[in-house]
Amino acid sequence: MLKIYSTQHRKKVDFKPVHEGKIGMYVCGPTVYNRIHIGNARTFLSFDIIRRYLEWSGYDVTFVQNVTDVDDKIINRAAEENTTAAEIAKKYTDLFIEDMHAAGVKDPDIRPKATEEIDAMIELVQSLVDKGHAYVEDGDVYFDVRSFKGYGSLSGRDVEDAESGHRELQADGQGLEERKHAEADFALWKAAKPGEPSWDSPWGPGRPGWHIECSAMSHKYLGLPFDIHGGGSDLVFPHHENERAQSMCGYENDFANYWMHAGMLQVANDESGKNEKMSKSLNNFVLLYEALEQVKPNVLRMLVLQTHYRSPLVFGEKRLSEAESALTRIETAIKNIDWKLQNQSDKSEIGTKAIDDACTKAKEKFIEAMDDDFNTSLALAEIFELVGVINTEIGKSEINKDTAPAIEKAKSLITELMGVFGIEFSADEKDSGEFEALAEKLGIEIKGDAEKSILDVRAEARANKNFELADKIRDTLAEAGYTIEDTPQGSRIV
Repeated sequence: MLKIYSTQHRKKVDFKPVHEGKIGMYVCGPTVYNRIHIGNARTFLSFDIIRRYLEWSGYDVTFVQNVTDVDDKIINRAAEENTTAAEIAKKYTDLFIEDMHAAGVKDPDIRPKATEEIDAMIELVQSLVDKGHAYVEDGDVYFDVRSFKGYGSLSGRDVEDAESGHRELQADGQGLEERKHAEADFALWKAAKPGEPSWDSPWGPGRPGWHIECSAMSHKYLGLPFDIHGGGSDLVFPHHENERAQSMCGYENDFANYWMHAGMLQVANDESGKNEKMSKSLNNFVLLYEALEQVKPNVLRMLVLQTHYRSPLVFGEKRLSEAESALTRIETAIKNIDWKLQNQSDKSEIGTKAIDDACTKAKEKFIEAMDDDFNTSLALAEIFELVGVINTEIGKSEINKDTAPAIEKAKSLITELMGVFGIEFSADEKDSGEFEALAEKLGIEIKGDAEKSILDVRAEARANKNFELADKIRDTLAEAGYTIEDTPQGSRIV
């Protein structure tokens, strides 16, 4: 049975969906005033992997992720760039989607924008006012935290702790409105200021507070209660605490049954040997698109997979190199299988039972690991166990028509399980232009395929004991990053 760590209960609990076979999942999206950084990306990649596993497990998942396209940060960015908040929001919404596609993250089923859901937010705010959970002060509307006895149960704070937390936010420059009845009270609706975007409401022109949008959108698109609410651990308080309170009071219903939060990202400092919080002041702030200019998307995804989604993830050159090596190991195994399958022999001593048993074990243990609160690092280890068995077996002997089915089954399982993680393996397509250039450098006449022509000349040189030429070909290819591998079925360049 699937177990999920519940932030609210602070332990793993059995997962039971609201509707059998279906899952409603809401993950907080970006505030679109800049390109997203790798810390944001860690959260979005983690929940993309979780979503993919749930779908692979047979659930019909409805995945909702909002876009906050009206906010103080957007308004401030518009002022800096001498443009409108709407133009800033559109620009960075488009770039967010572009970055997500580049990272291989699936589009949500529904991507509502705050500015397109204002009516639903106003309706919820009015309900809170009518029920005595909110009050109006000069066009602003605030939620009365002390009106909800369950406030603080998600984050583990009581009201006094919550007020202390809000004072911390004030110290961080997020401001504290003087008109609030208590420090922990938060804005549901903000009265319009000159030059800011605004909408008409029963309390005058204004715009929604940050927390209210997720409550209105999740209710509209998933209904209440829904199954899973996710986000980064930095959102537990105050955002998710406030979201839960206003939803339960306004809709008089349970909200999300399972709260899931991804751990924060730390940046490795190679000089000090310590891991640091990512910040511009430390000059270690990395945007996702910048990271993807340095590493392939699958390498970044492999880095995420190697750490449990709730644990801090360390980002740095060493960790990325380790992730790349791990990915290469699997890619190489797939390429070796393909080569052997394409170049079968008459004899084979491969232990098909060992491979069949390894496949059965790998799939069972993979599911067991993922059902234990999505333990991707352990599930990944099971794939490597299978790869190890295959490498051992195909390293002993060649493949023939009798052993090929077992090898094909193993390859299919590896690609299927890695596909659950969002990692797909493309065909091994070498750059024909590069081989043409290498052939020209070696003075080799190309007859059809450049790669084959190089190998044919090398084979002829070895047969004629012209080892100087054979070594020159080997060394020239090595300088270009290639290795010649000789097998009973012939030579290949890898």
